Amino acid sequence: MSTASEQQTSAAKAPRAGRGGPRHRGNGGKHAAVEGTNDLLSQESLHLIVEDRQAMAKVIREKCSRKDQANWKSGKGRTDPIDILVETSKGRIESLVPIRYGRMMQSPFAFYRGAAAIMAGDLHTTPRTGIDVQICGDAHLVNYGGFATPERKLVFDINDFDETTIGPWEWDVKRLCASLVVAAQANGFSDDDARDAAWSAASAYRDHMEEYASMPLLEAWYDHINLQDVIDRMEDKQMKKLATKSVRKAMEYTAHTKEFVKLTVAGGSPPRIQDEPPLIYHDLKVGSEVSPEERLKAFADYRESLAPERRVLLDRFVPMDSAVKVVGVGSVGTYCGIILLVSGSGDPLFLQFKEARASVIAPFVGKTRFSHQGERVVVGQRLMQAASDMFLGWTQGPKRHFYVRQLRDAKVSPQVELMTPSNLRRYGSLCAHTLARAHARSGDAVLLAAYLGKSDAFADAIATFSVAYARQNERDHAALVAAARAGRIDAASIQ
Repeated sequence: MSTASEQQTSAAKAPRAGRGGPRHRGNGGKHAAVEGTNDLLSQESLHLIVEDRQAMAKVIREKCSRKDQANWKSGKGRTDPIDILVETSKGRIESLVPIRYGRMMQSPFAFYRGAAAIMAGDLHTTPRTGIDVQICGDAHLVNYGGFATPERKLVFDINDFDETTIGPWEWDVKRLCASLVVAAQANGFSDDDARDAAWSAASAYRDHMEEYASMPLLEAWYDHINLQDVIDRMEDKQMKKLATKSVRKAMEYTAHTKEFVKLTVAGGSPPRIQDEPPLIYHDLKVGSEVSPEERLKAFADYRESLAPERRVLLDRFVPMDSAVKVVGVGSVGTYCGIILLVSGSGDPLFLQFKEARASVIAPFVGKTRFSHQGERVVVGQRLMQAASDMFLGWTQGPKRHFYVRQLRDAKVSPQVELMTPSNLRRYGSLCAHTLARAHARSGDAVLLAAYLGKSDAFADAIATFSVAYARQNERDHAALVAAARAGRIDAASIQ
C-alpha cells in the first residue's frame, strides 16, 4: 500500500484531462493531490490555482458529502467509555485520579470536558474528508477565552492545546458544536435553542473560512480577534458589564501581582508557595525521586527552548519554589504545577508547568513527527494561535515531558453558566470564527471553503450530529455515575 505522500506525488504528475495540460504553479493538474490532501507537511494543494482546488473539493464531496457529516451511531463494537477513562488514568498521580472522576461526575457538561479521549475514538468511526490540518484536538467551548499577547493586547483565541496534532479539521468543529449543545442543556435551554447554538457555530465556521479563502495568505495569517472589540459589540448589557469587569480583574492580576499575595506564604523569606492540599501542595516524593541536578537541568532545557531574546528576560529571575497545582478536568492527575521566580528587584513571576502526554487523537491519525510531547504542544499552539505566551516552552524530567507557560497572564474565561440562549449562540459563533482562523493558518482555506460551500448543508449536518452526540454524552456520564456507585472506580467530591 502506498503512503499518502507517495499517492500525492504520483497524483501531482497527472496531466489535466482534456484541457491542454496543467495550469498551476507547481507540478500538478486537475487530479493532483486528491488522494493526498491529508498530507499537511507538503501542503501540495496550496500550490495549485484556485479553480483546481475547488475541483478537488468537489471530488472530496463525492467521497464524503456534507450530509455525511451528520452521521453518528453508537455501534455494537464501541469501547466501554469507563474502560477508556481508566486506561487514560494510567500513569497519572494515583491520589489525584479520584478528583478527576469526581469532577467529571458533577454534570454531563463536566463529563464532556474530560472525555476528549472517548470522543476521539467515536469521531474515528465517522465519515471524514481526508483533509488534515493542525487541530486543537479538544476544541470544546471552555477551551477558548481572552488573554494578553506579549504586546499586552487582549485577544480572544483557543487557549488549551494538550491534544493538538495533525488531524481531521471536522473533528474540531464537531467537538466544539457538540459542546454547545451539552452546555445549552446544562443551562436548561430548549432543544431548539441547543440545536440552534450548534447550527450557528457551524454556519459561522463556514462563513469565516470563506473570508479567509479570499484573503491574501499573509493577511489571513496576521488576523486576530481583539477581545475589547468583542465586548464593545455585545448586545446584552449585563454580560457586557460582566465581561468588562473580568477584563479589568485579569489585567490587575498582571499589574499588581495579586497571584503572589494569593499563592505565597505571608511574610516568608525566601518566598514560598502556600500549601492548600489536595489542590496545591509540595510533593515530597519529587525530592527523593528527582535530584536537584535533574531539576536544574530541566529548567535549563526549558530555557533553551525559548527564543534567545526571551532568555535574556528569563535570566533576570531566579527560581525560588515549586509546587503541584491541580488544574482543569481532563488534566487532573497529570503532573502539573507552578514555579515561583523572583527578580533581583523583587518582582515575582509564576510559571505553570503541565505534563504533556501523547495526544488522545494520536492512536487514530498516526505518529507525530515530535518525539517530545511538550514540543508537540508548543509548536501546535504557536501555529494555531494568533499570538502565544512569550514564556511558552518545553522541557522534560526523568520520566515525563512538560510544557511551560505563564500562570494566568491576564486570562479571561467564559462564564457559560450565566449565558442566555442568545449569549451562547453568539459565543459559539465567536469560537467558530476563532477555529476557522486557526485552521486556515495550517490548512488550505480555499479547499475547505469550497468543500463547505455556501448552502446550509454543512451546518444542518453538524447540528444533527451535535444533538445526537450530546445524547451519547449523557449516556456516558450516567455510566460514570453508575461505575462510581458500584465501586468500579473511586471518585472524590473535591472541587
